[in-house]
Amino acid sequence: MSASLAELELLYRDRFIGFKRALASITGDYATAEEALQEAFLRAMTALPEFRGECPLGAWVWRIAHRTALGELRRRRRHRLGDPDGDEGPELVVHGHDPRLVDALRALPPRRRLIVFLRYFADCSYAEIAAICEISEGTVAASLAQARSALAAALDLDVEHDLRTEELR
Repeated sequence: MSASLAELELLYRDRFIGFKRALASITGDYATAEEALQEAFLRAMTALPEFRGECPLGAWVWRIAHRTALGELRRRRRHRLGDPDGDEGPELVVHGHDPRLVDALRALPPRRRLIVFLRYFADCSYAEIAAICEISEGTVAASLAQARSALAAALDLDVEHDLRTEELR
């Protein structure tokens, strides 16, 4: 089952901002992320006849966008540092975030950090994240639970208390 240009256009409209936020965490800035994302959608449009529907369209486009952003990042690193390697996963680029949150996110393993960014910054569904990362939806759920626990511990939050308080309201 291939997708249509109309479906790709709808995905572009619906997910552009979320994808750009998530890619900015990889590229280090929004301008480069936007360029990478536009290039990724152009590549997706060109390759659309090859899409067979083995995963959600959003996951397929994200894979293209992720590879495009990593390629741009590597190119920039080679240009600036002479080091094409060292991809350690996404980072927050929005200024004004709590530095403790930035440090707590940075402390997560790269794969878990990517899953967090895909879920909370790119608004990807569990099914899309599973397809992107080539893992099961159960592993996505477990990774997010582990990440939330690690972030709560790093930020000295009582998640259990907060959840109980929310339930009482």
